[in-house]
Amino acid sequence: MADVVTVTPAAAGLIRSLRGRHGPLMFHQSGGCCDGSAPMCYPAGEFRTGSSDVLLASLTVEGVPEPVDFWMSRSQWELWRHTRLTVDVVPGRGGGFSLEAPEGVRFLIRSHLAGPVEEAVSDN
Repeated sequence: MADVVTVTPAAAGLIRSLRGRHGPLMFHQSGGCCDGSAPMCYPAGEFRTGSSDVLLASLTVEGVPEPVDFWMSRSQWELWRHTRLTVDVVPGRGGGFSLEAPEGVRFLIRSHLAGPVEEAVSDN
């Protein structure tokens, strides 16, 4: 699933900052009522994933020594599997449990439909 999830330069900067304060990080996107389209950022391993989750990407962010895993609930991925996701950051209040909440910004998912070649890759 190459390039299913990417990050904007602004999101990469926030990830570097959060990594410096909290250690290794992870994202989880549930699509539930509490977080909607906002991926939640946690210290790595703090959010327990299981068989109802899919690891979409291990993001490489310049200046962060380890990959940042991006997880999504399996049911949400079934709905979004024909899209490519970009993690961005915008002004506003983040999710209550997400690490960026006190920063005055929040992570946000931007998506676009995958082209035919991208769809073939994600179907394998």
